[in-house]
Amino acid sequence: MWDFTGRKAIVTGGASGIGRTVAEMLQQAGAEVHIFDLTIGDADTLPGIFHQVNIGDPASVQAAVDELADDVTLLVNNAGITRDKSIAKMSDDEWSSVININLGGAFYLIRALAPRMREQGYGRIVNITSINGMRGKFGQANYSAAKAGMIGLTKTAARELGSKGVTVNAVAPGMVLTEMAKKLPEEYLQKALDETVLKELATPEDIANAVLFLLSDAARMITGEIIKVDSGQYI
Repeated sequence: MWDFTGRKAIVTGGASGIGRTVAEMLQQAGAEVHIFDLTIGDADTLPGIFHQVNIGDPASVQAAVDELADDVTLLVNNAGITRDKSIAKMSDDEWSSVININLGGAFYLIRALAPRMREQGYGRIVNITSINGMRGKFGQANYSAAKAGMIGLTKTAARELGSKGVTVNAVAPGMVLTEMAKKLPEEYLQKALDETVLKELATPEDIANAVLFLLSDAARMITGEIIKVDSGQYI
C-alpha cells in the first residue's frame, strides 16, 4: 500500500508494541528504519537498525541523531511509559518521569531533527498520543497530561515547520491489543471493549496503518491534526 523507498525513518520505542509494528511496516515499505529504544528486545527479528537511546535525556537523543545521515525525514514519536496512581498517591518521580519520557522525549526528537528537515525542505512527523490525553483517565494524571501536551506540541510544531515542507500530526489510540495489553486482567479489556461502538479493540496494525498514511505523501495536505484510532471509544 505504501512506498517509502529511499526514505529514512526514526521510530522511538520501536523495539516492542505499536512502535515495533510501525517499524516493521515501514521497513516492508522500503524505508531505512532506525529504532531508538532503551532495550533491543528480540534482536534476531528487529525490523531496523537499533540505537540505544534514553529518550528522556536530551543529550542522549542529540548524540544518536548526530550519528545519522542528514536525510532522515520521517519521525514517529512512539516511546512512552506509564506510572499509574491517583493524584493523591502519585509521587514526584512518578509524575516527572512520565512527563519527561512521554512529552519531553517527543520534544527532544523534534528539536533535534527539525533543522535537518527544514534544510531538506521535507519532513513527516507523527506523534503517538492517546484518547486519554483528550478525555482524561482516572489514575493517569501524569500520562494524560503528557499525552495532552503532545497534542499542543503537535499543533505548535505544525505551525512552526509547515512553511519548510514539514507536516506534523498525531495518532490517538484507544485500548490497543498489544502483547502487553493482552496480559491485563480481563475486566480491564472488557471495560474498554464496552466503551467502543465497533465492538472490537484495535490492533497494533490498525494504529500503524494510520501512522504510515500520515507519513506518506498521500497525506501531504494534512498537518496539525489528531486522528483517533479507537473503535469509537472516545465518542
